Amino acid sequence: MSEDQPAGSGEAVPAGAPPSMRVTGLHHATLICSDLERTTAFYRDVLGFALIDESVNPDDPATRHFWFSNDPRAPASEPTLRLSFLEYPQMEPATQGLGGVHHLAFAVGSADEVEAWRDYLQQREVPTTETFDRGGLRSVYLRDPDGQIIEIVASSD
Repeated sequence: MSEDQPAGSGEAVPAGAPPSMRVTGLHHATLICSDLERTTAFYRDVLGFALIDESVNPDDPATRHFWFSNDPRAPASEPTLRLSFLEYPQMEPATQGLGGVHHLAFAVGSADEVEAWRDYLQQREVPTTETFDRGGLRSVYLRDPDGQIIEIVASSD
């Protein structure tokens, strides 16, 4: 813990760094998908994310790059959940292992919402796990069209 970061402050500041160097949130996560139309149908039409940009990747202009947000009105400087997807239909499916992402966890407001999401998804024929209760959290798991594990989670307190 640096002198600039009080214990329990919740702010990520590297040891010895000035307080202005702190991580304030996750700007976005980028995932690879095989079909952006199918991905859009899932993240926009099932999970309710807004499709905020359809473009190409500036580092790989032959690759389509779509952006989604749970709050499309929020400026990029404000905390919100943004996901971007690069379309690579020719890639082999990923395997879990070191250096990979195990799952994405989407926070909801209450344990009752977790149950409502589970019921809604199952009605839409999206397979889910049963609800798990563990250590103050209540969650349900599902997979996106390319197999990425998604957790919907809330505090159960």
